[in-house]
Amino acid sequence: MNASEIDLGEGDAGFVLGTGEVGILLIHGLTGTPTELRRVAQGLAKDGTCTVYVPTLAGHCGDNSDLQATGWQDWYEGVRKTFAGIRQRHQQVFVGGLSMGAVMSMYVASEHPGQVAGLLMYSTTLRYDGWSINKLAFLTPLLMAIPGGVHLCSFEEKPPYGIKNERLRAIVERQMKAGESSNAGLLTMEGVTVRELHRMNAVVKKRMPSITTPALVLHSIEDDITSRWNADYVERHLGGQVTKVLLDNCYHMITVDLQYRRVIELSAAFVKKNSNVTTQPIEYLQQA
Repeated sequence: MNASEIDLGEGDAGFVLGTGEVGILLIHGLTGTPTELRRVAQGLAKDGTCTVYVPTLAGHCGDNSDLQATGWQDWYEGVRKTFAGIRQRHQQVFVGGLSMGAVMSMYVASEHPGQVAGLLMYSTTLRYDGWSINKLAFLTPLLMAIPGGVHLCSFEEKPPYGIKNERLRAIVERQMKAGESSNAGLLTMEGVTVRELHRMNAVVKKRMPSITTPALVLHSIEDDITSRWNADYVERHLGGQVTKVLLDNCYHMITVDLQYRRVIELSAAFVKKNSNVTTQPIEYLQQA
């Protein structure tokens, strides 16, 4: 099996970088795109020890109707296919992701015990409770429990869009408002999609104590979308060893924001510590 035979989801937004012997699967966030993980993927692939795979989740990189036609098990099924292909190619595989992708990485580990070398968890989103979130957001599950209530909920991205870097924020805002979902993700998220996230989170929370995979948990103390409570919760409840690092000078999108180099540095060190890596590349062409 070569890189081109590994399922990267629908469309052409997914990518593979590197030729190293250690496989890394990175999962983008809800309403997000593989682009939000490109900088970190480039950093991890740079020294030749890793090959990084970033697929597109089902229903993403299109419009809201595409996303609403899918549920969290559809998102996971695409990830599962990617993971299966990577496992055939690499003896050691790390799994991680941004926001909802970090939660899904834990689910992958729970579904494949002993097959994941480590978790790379960026801005884990178990609940929306950052400083930019409406203080009544905690009532959302109650509203969704009312018959038809899920259709009354709609959430729109608003400044700062998880990005402290003002120049990058302006670019992302322009892309979202122009409908460039394959680059910047969707500007709105419907209640149906939020309900699916809640359902997945409930399953993962129950499984966390049984997940013994070592984890790197990176979170910003200034996160506008999800507070550090999320990182603290993972540290307290995950069954394996957790290395938690709190970052400053960045918001939710830590993989592209002002501290992305620090994210790469910490991630590379974690992979090196938890794997037996060499600098010998495996023989196939990378797919960008």
